[in-house]
Amino acid sequence: MGTAIDFLYLSETDMIKAGVMDMQGCIDAMEEMLKTMGSGDYVMGGANRNSHGVMVTFPESSSFPNMPVNGPDRRFMAMPAYLGGNFDMAGVKWYGSNAANRAKGLPRSILMLILNDKDTGAPIAFMSANILSAYRTGAIPGVGIRHLARKDARVVAIDGPGVMNRTLLKACMCERPQVDTLKIHGHGQTSIDKFIAYAKENFQQIKTIEVCDTLEAAVRDADIISTATSGTVGSASYPYIKEAWLKPGAMVCLPANGRFDDEFVLNRAKNVVDNIQLYKAWQEEIPYPAYEEIGIMGVRYMDMLHEGKMKDGQIDDLGDILMGKKPGRRDDEEIILYSVGGMPTEDVAWGTIIYRNALKKGIGVKLNLWDKPAMA
Repeated sequence: MGTAIDFLYLSETDMIKAGVMDMQGCIDAMEEMLKTMGSGDYVMGGANRNSHGVMVTFPESSSFPNMPVNGPDRRFMAMPAYLGGNFDMAGVKWYGSNAANRAKGLPRSILMLILNDKDTGAPIAFMSANILSAYRTGAIPGVGIRHLARKDARVVAIDGPGVMNRTLLKACMCERPQVDTLKIHGHGQTSIDKFIAYAKENFQQIKTIEVCDTLEAAVRDADIISTATSGTVGSASYPYIKEAWLKPGAMVCLPANGRFDDEFVLNRAKNVVDNIQLYKAWQEEIPYPAYEEIGIMGVRYMDMLHEGKMKDGQIDDLGDILMGKKPGRRDDEEIILYSVGGMPTEDVAWGTIIYRNALKKGIGVKLNLWDKPAMA
């Protein structure tokens, strides 16, 4: 085979040309990924092989003048995985994050994805991953909407008019194109205005857009709800939704912090997660109560298991639903809470498809690692 190693570099422009913004294709890829994970043909990081990733954070103060100090969402993160099936690829998403980036005209996080040969570990591709990550984050709720939302859904409510809900709305419109009403709750007029402009430009079938002063006003009468607000620590600050606000048959997508009354969660809600093993890994890695640090509902489920309030049988894995091991929506009155935690397998899945598209279309720049390693 020889010793020369080349890999493909894909800029953000290259990624767009290769189809990274094909939401319908991304939803299909995420469904295939979840089925592959449902069969067990995957490995993520950590001793439990299901870790979200490894994070580097910084101290509140430092005697070293060049060391970064803690700040809003200031961190580095590595998210490695191998995904089998038709993907058969290893990779890692690596990124730095700092909320202060926005003042510089940059996104909060700047992400790259590396794909590697599963046997040699050699790099195959090095690609821009901001759009890739945003789309896979919206597409995972899209798979849930495809299988769990009411077929006649017409009203969507979003809490937090940012990038995460922008791609989620696009996924929703792919799966429920008859949606004609959008309700928005947010705290900044600029972000609300940008979201309205995005919806009007891309989804002409949405005839009614309502800006709501409260989360309750947004949630009431909505068929599909998504709360994706900026990260905060401590459950008292998480967006709180009362059961009484929820329309019978509503589906709530939870790709970020969210809070509900335990009595509702335990006795009447259908609780679905993207991968229950991910939350069990978080339970092992973060001291109880982990939900106070990570406000995703699946983490709250793990805390309730720890407290003896909840039983494993009260949590359904979406992969099991897709594989036919568990039932999906049981009737049009059932209220479904769908927790989305984010996994590196998602990045590897969509990245692999975009890489293969780029090869077919001749997109990207081939770079040489070496012809012969100097220290083999």
